[in-house]
Amino acid sequence: LLSCRLYCEEAKDPKRRSCQTVLAEALDIVVRSFAPILPHLAEEVFQYIPYKKDSEGVFRTGWINASSAWKKPGMEEAIEGACAMRDSFLGSISGKNSLEYEVIIVIEPGLLFELMEALQAEETSTVSQLNEIMMASQTTLLSEFPKETPSDANIIKGTFLINLEGGDICEQSSYKVIARPIGKAKCPRCRRYTAESASTPCPRCLQVLAAAKGST
Repeated sequence: LLSCRLYCEEAKDPKRRSCQTVLAEALDIVVRSFAPILPHLAEEVFQYIPYKKDSEGVFRTGWINASSAWKKPGMEEAIEGACAMRDSFLGSISGKNSLEYEVIIVIEPGLLFELMEALQAEETSTVSQLNEIMMASQTTLLSEFPKETPSDANIIKGTFLINLEGGDICEQSSYKVIARPIGKAKCPRCRRYTAESASTPCPRCLQVLAAAKGST
């Protein structure tokens, strides 16, 4: 998830920049957390953080102060639900390369479907947050079972318990994950099976390369 955003997206792409922001916030919290018991290590790490503008040190800049902007209602449940579906998918392919597959997630209209839509607004995507969590090359989100399903597809059924607002909102939702081999070539740049041929980058990578070439 992190490596794809950091190394495959354009340098100033919001997805890549948001990933860097999360890593920076995580580092800041971890360093401040172990500072009381490992003060010299914490101070050394803090002084080598390149984007810190102050030089007062970890002990003069206060304790952990996470922004309330990080607390988005339902986001934790959305990630946990997606991870549960990913585990179902990975368990069905017995250690094979997950990028060689495309995934279809079927959820009846309801709270779980709405949470997944927060991770993938479009029906089918190769670059959405949901697809990155699923670790597949392509993910499709549907509200009803597709009329045609290939004979070589694995169909996994599961349930997920949604618990929001401290238990005030509680809903048990079922889902189906359909995993099937993807019919595209491996992109020589991002290594995902989203290219038309093995010698040509996928559409996302072509767009990034074109933008990088235009900025030089």
